[in-house]
Amino acid sequence: MAVWTVEQLAAFLRFAREDPVFELWWLVALRGLRRGEVAGLRWVDVDLERRELTIAHQLVHTDEGLVLCEPKSAASWRTLALDSETVRLLRRHERAQLRLPGERWSPTGPIFTAGSGAPVQPSYLTHRFHKLVAASGLPPVRLHDLRHGAATLALASGTELKVVQGTLGHASIVLTADTYVSVLPQLYHDSAKATARLVLKAVRATNQKIGKARETT
Repeated sequence: MAVWTVEQLAAFLRFAREDPVFELWWLVALRGLRRGEVAGLRWVDVDLERRELTIAHQLVHTDEGLVLCEPKSAASWRTLALDSETVRLLRRHERAQLRLPGERWSPTGPIFTAGSGAPVQPSYLTHRFHKLVAASGLPPVRLHDLRHGAATLALASGTELKVVQGTLGHASIVLTADTYVSVLPQLYHDSAKATARLVLKAVRATNQKIGKARETT
């Protein structure tokens, strides 16, 4: 599993900011959606007022062509919270989509579209991502590695493993722990250090108060 550092991710997002599906890359990088999930998103799945996004479908290739079907598992059916910047980007994307010639906006229509207004194909996303990464000069990673990166960054920021499990749509917390076992030891050490710093800070503050009280008596 190869993931970018936060600095490398920021560099990619800066490089790709003019890409037609920039908001898609942003969603995968920050919220860890699977390729088929983000390709299958419809406007009805997003509540920008409540800052929520529901994964209710995935777009997959079948013998009959592209099919919008149920998520990978029951756990994959989930609602994700959105930050204010993601909401702003999705609103901007919606306005841009409304201006596209020949494209009719519909609440049940896809959020990310090809030139014809049809949903963007998952295979195209893989190809497009690889092309952008190569042009950016960044270390090569897969589109799925953006999902791994989102989880790694969440864990590094102190998010509980159970919350990361729910965000990714993993059926078991064991799967989440096994997937990110390489980063968990360092995170546990960081957590221990942070806890110690917090306690020591409180102890020092208490000692200072006691010292000042003694000076006045």
